[in-house]
Amino acid sequence: MPPNAPSRRTVLRGAAVTLTAAATTGPGAGAAAGAGPSPGAVDHPGAQWLPASPANYRVSQRPSSHPVDYVVIHVTHEHFDDTVAVFRNPGRHTSTHYVIRSKDGHIGQCVREKDIAWHAGDDDYDNRSIGIAHEGWVNDPAWFTEEMYASSAALTAAVCARYAIPLDRTHILGHNEAPGATHTDPGSNWDWDHYLELVRKA
Repeated sequence: MPPNAPSRRTVLRGAAVTLTAAATTGPGAGAAAGAGPSPGAVDHPGAQWLPASPANYRVSQRPSSHPVDYVVIHVTHEHFDDTVAVFRNPGRHTSTHYVIRSKDGHIGQCVREKDIAWHAGDDDYDNRSIGIAHEGWVNDPAWFTEEMYASSAALTAAVCARYAIPLDRTHILGHNEAPGATHTDPGSNWDWDHYLELVRKA
């Protein structure tokens, strides 16, 4: 069960979550359970392809269209499946490239790395970053399991290797550090020292 919170917030935009019928029935329903791996669709080996609605990201051809310079770390304030449902709802206009489950570090890919997910709240950073969302709540460190940290760190290390991104806090940053950020995630309970150590060892 999630911790008591004042309201259920949207994954990245801060509004109250209202999953519409389009997100819970029809082609988008059962995102985590119904969508399986699609050979060639995922950029990270072992990720599960859980595609976001095309209305929630911009098709591109990175890195030829835009360099990829950053990894942006998010915490969802939602459960894994609910996060995927938000990204599959065409009315939400938000997504990240990846979502990581707390209990076992399972990785879902929602947007191809070549495409531009809408996650950072800044157009330039969206154009030049990979967004990685983590299931959990910023005020409850129990969500940040070692399985999640290890899986996320391996993913971040692989992304950085693909695009020659330096393994430092200038280039691997929190959502709260993007220009004009109004969000606080990943929050003070996110262990940056441990995370960067795992990234560098991956």
